[in-house]
Amino acid sequence: MSRPAAFKQADVTRALRGAVAAGLKPSGYRVAPDGTIYVEFGKDASTGNVLDGMFG
Repeated sequence: MSRPAAFKQADVTRALRGAVAAGLKPSGYRVAPDGTIYVEFGKDASTGNVLDGMFG
């Protein structure tokens, strides 16, 4: 059997929206196996999309 996900998509959305509301420009995110969400900053925005990590 598979176990429930350690995070929900809504958690990622909240993290990204929170960063934008704080005046930051996230360049991406990653989710660790334990469910910890890391929002990434400082990369060149033209090299990727914030949503790239969402679909694989």
